[in-house]
Amino acid sequence: MGRKGKKGKVDRAWLDRHVNDPYVKLAQQHGYRSRAAYKLRLIDDQERLIRPGMHVVDLGSTPGAWCQVLRERLTAPGGRLNGRIIALDMLPMEPVADVEFLLGDFREQAVLEELEALLGGSKLDLVVSDMAPNLSGVAAADAARMADLAELALEFSAAHLKPEGALVAKCFHGSGYSQVVEGFKRVFLKVAARKPAASRSESSETFLVGRGLRDPGR
Repeated sequence: MGRKGKKGKVDRAWLDRHVNDPYVKLAQQHGYRSRAAYKLRLIDDQERLIRPGMHVVDLGSTPGAWCQVLRERLTAPGGRLNGRIIALDMLPMEPVADVEFLLGDFREQAVLEELEALLGGSKLDLVVSDMAPNLSGVAAADAARMADLAELALEFSAAHLKPEGALVAKCFHGSGYSQVVEGFKRVFLKVAARKPAASRSESSETFLVGRGLRDPGR
């Protein structure tokens, strides 16, 4: 939960900030697994991406907060899921009702093929990616690794989205960010950068939103 300093002690300032974080408190009150739920909620409030009936893939889903938001917004009157949610992560995830979970590393071809088998050739309405690398603390290296993951999500989306589909992917400002933005612009007709209020101001994370494939037949 906490972060440790050089002597192995929990960083007290980080812990105090975490405990007093309004989005941590909101997540606890509403039963979300992490404060990250509010990042997707706020992006969707602005972009209106999630609609009942959609088929969605959540990349880097653990612990499942984004799956919870997706399920809420795809739920029809009566409480039944209207759509399909497939989640993937290399770490185990506690089940979320109606969500199909695949355990594996998205960078491995065998895992990608297993995901494609689950899709059965059907195209997606939305891909969301909160994937992030294990952070080294070296900003340039972490940003470059983050850019690689964003590009993987972009490649997957270009191949599996419907023509009017959309992608939300986490990025870090730094090495490789401008190239990721250019990559989005080559794939999508509309590209926007979003930093929701739930994303801490000191964090370099930004979420890119791409909508509408430029070349849906490729």
